Amino acid sequence: MNNQDPEENIEPEVEEFVPEDGEGNLESAVVKLKKVREELKQCQQEKQEYLAMAQRLKADYLNFRRETEANQGEKIKFANELLLRELLELVDSFELAFANKVAWQAVDENWRVGVEYIYTKLLNTLKQFGLSEIAATDDHEPFDPLKHYALELVETDQPELINRVVEVVQKGYSLNGRVVRPAKVKVGAEIKK
Repeated sequence: MNNQDPEENIEPEVEEFVPEDGEGNLESAVVKLKKVREELKQCQQEKQEYLAMAQRLKADYLNFRRETEANQGEKIKFANELLLRELLELVDSFELAFANKVAWQAVDENWRVGVEYIYTKLLNTLKQFGLSEIAATDDHEPFDPLKHYALELVETDQPELINRVVEVVQKGYSLNGRVVRPAKVKVGAEIKK
């Protein structure tokens, strides 16, 4: 881009342009020169406006492209959500079977080992697709309505258990950081007197 004043570029040509044979021609040449200078200024101003517009359009396009790619990434990240939710019902069925200790121990050991292997493979597959269990509550974490669904308030006289998860009824899961199923829990509550 040339930062020189446009009039500097034109000035040397004025001497060559000015005819030597009369005053009237000199005046018309000066008028023409002024007109050309005005047109040049106007063209340069339009050029700057078009350049600025082109730069804005390019920036808008790049922002749009970035936003589209981010949205596409989000869609891909959560595309399997419905399928994974359905598979959670299988996980729940396995855990329900494991929860009945007496019946589970009565089953043939080889069969139990095979079922536990299938359960482990299912959990590993779910993890590969970004599904993770919402943290266990062995330490009685605080109740968080974004991660937990309170099924019941359990009265307690222990102040450290008030507004904390005291029991998990059904595990919760998140997909790539977004809760897809909150954990169903029982929450400690102060004893009413």
